[in-house]
Amino acid sequence: FENLHLTSPLLIDTPVLVCSDAFRVFLQRHCPVVAEPFSPTPWCWGGRLQTLVRVLIKSSPQVDYRNELIRTADGGQISLDWVDNGDSAAYPECYSRPTVLILPGLTGNSRQTYVLHAVSQANRRGYRCVVFNNRGFGGEELLTPMTFCAADTSDLERVVLHVRELFPQAPLLGTGVSLGGMLLLNYLARKGSEAGLVAGLTMSVSWDTLESCASLEQPINRLIFNRHLASNLCQAINRKMLETVVDVDHVLKARTIREFDERYTSVLFGYKSCLDYYQEASPNYKLPRTTVPILCLNAADDPFSPKHALPVALAKRLPNVALLVTSHGGHIGYLEGLYPRGEGYMDRLFGQFIQAAFDHPGDLKGACSIKEELLD
Repeated sequence: FENLHLTSPLLIDTPVLVCSDAFRVFLQRHCPVVAEPFSPTPWCWGGRLQTLVRVLIKSSPQVDYRNELIRTADGGQISLDWVDNGDSAAYPECYSRPTVLILPGLTGNSRQTYVLHAVSQANRRGYRCVVFNNRGFGGEELLTPMTFCAADTSDLERVVLHVRELFPQAPLLGTGVSLGGMLLLNYLARKGSEAGLVAGLTMSVSWDTLESCASLEQPINRLIFNRHLASNLCQAINRKMLETVVDVDHVLKARTIREFDERYTSVLFGYKSCLDYYQEASPNYKLPRTTVPILCLNAADDPFSPKHALPVALAKRLPNVALLVTSHGGHIGYLEGLYPRGEGYMDRLFGQFIQAAFDHPGDLKGACSIKEELLD
């Protein structure tokens, strides 16, 4: 990444786009933000600060959800938050209205600011949205001793099938943020050509879970981010439901994400070790199994996803994957302007890409055609 600069807040860099020539032409024509310079908020420079300030300052657009609870094969339930957009002038017919499936991050739900801004972008373009809340984080009751992890795509498979059954004629696009992006990528790799999505979009994905853990265990990151996220995970533990499958008291003493995954996630999902879980959860090596077009946004200064772990070589080789890397932006940050409360770079990218995918599906499919030998 010779063009990425991490040393000065005054540099305005054009993001680095790693993809095939055909995918590049499509994106530059229909999603021009990929070629626009990104300049972070001058007083909010640096990945850690971008990550922190976004949580504190970003606005929350008004969104009215319709909640739906669906059951799973194991007797559990999933909370879906819909914005039907019944007044859509561009797509007045409900049955054919394009749908965006949104997957929030690790401890997120449909009320996160980045989700609300994504819904706002989709809504103004006439699309329908559905937010897939991970079990235990959508306000629903936990009915079984099972929650979620980045490697288990069964709940997402259930949700995609449900949406497709409701609206079989409506194109469906998936977008995932942070852990939601990992889950989406693992799903796309697992399902291949049967994914049921026209395209995928990920933002601030951790490509290699071990490398991400190592980054988050650096002293400053451990203090600012790691302990906070581990605490949020522990607070979501339902003692009554989970005490039969894990040592809840031991879990609640976890002070880092790795400790939580060692004591809870890897145990609950039957992995021999936390290392085995992390290898299975990492989406980087699975990219060759994907077939749908995927645009992936990362920042080189993301404390959750170190630059050296980005799948640059694979993005160069795979016709359906585009990796867009900015010098700055942090983790789900991408704040710009002097008072960055409103729409930001990540929001514009989301809006332009989903419109490009829905408006030009044939061009997108042609630009990202997969050769069978890449799947072997």
